[in-house]
Amino acid sequence: MRGERPGAGGAPGASVDDRTVPHAQRCAEEPGPLGVGVPRRLVEHKRVREGEIGELHLARSRYGWSGPWWGRWFYERGGGALFDLGVYNLTSLCGFFESVKRVTAMVGVAVPKRESEGEQVTVRADDNAHIVLDFGNSRFASIATGFTMQKYRSPAVELYGSAGTMQLMGDDWAPNGFEQWTNDRGSWEIVGETDPQWPWTDGLRHLVECVEQGIRTVTRPEHAFHALEVMLAAKRSSEEGRVVEIHSTFPDFDYGAPAGAADGDGRGEHDPRSS
Repeated sequence: MRGERPGAGGAPGASVDDRTVPHAQRCAEEPGPLGVGVPRRLVEHKRVREGEIGELHLARSRYGWSGPWWGRWFYERGGGALFDLGVYNLTSLCGFFESVKRVTAMVGVAVPKRESEGEQVTVRADDNAHIVLDFGNSRFASIATGFTMQKYRSPAVELYGSAGTMQLMGDDWAPNGFEQWTNDRGSWEIVGETDPQWPWTDGLRHLVECVEQGIRTVTRPEHAFHALEVMLAAKRSSEEGRVVEIHSTFPDFDYGAPAGAADGDGRGEHDPRSS
């Protein structure tokens, strides 16, 4: 089974513990979102893991827009911007920093009434959130997400290391290359998208390919479970006004089973937002 986003956010008092791990692992053979499977991400991870920007210390990320006008469930309990949008940033950040240790957040409703399916609806799920993640050893990252962003022209994810900086352009699901600064180089390197035809639906192809070849997917069920625990903890942090500890972990990504390698057939650039 493949899920685009880890779910279960709508249950009253929703939380995760060790008893739910087996169920989560059975229900998410290949969890989404698959932004970590973007061909470009292989290059970025390789550079970070090889220490091109030094040890990672800090990161910030953002993903949002003005909000959907279809599907009331976006604004009902169990919906919201964090589960719909922020999960992309969270998945990507965990790919670089590994498991989150603690989380603190401000999560709320900025626009209490919205139009959906031609009618005014009351917003009962978060539409605005700012989350701070603690990955241990004084390594921190933030996520700004919401149905409160009209437009932006900025990196989706910024990684700050002891010897350089990497900026991931576009959005996690609609990548547009990256920019890298290294102190040794003393200038910015602009790297274009390695596979401009990559569609965000490529996770389905990746899953089928892994089943046919008998190999593991890039991401693991434990990663989806971890992301779900972090998001639920972020909401609890906002409600209770405190830092919340995270208990789950997940295995490192396996890029030995790459998702969506570039085919180099010379076709025109694909707009991921059109899929």
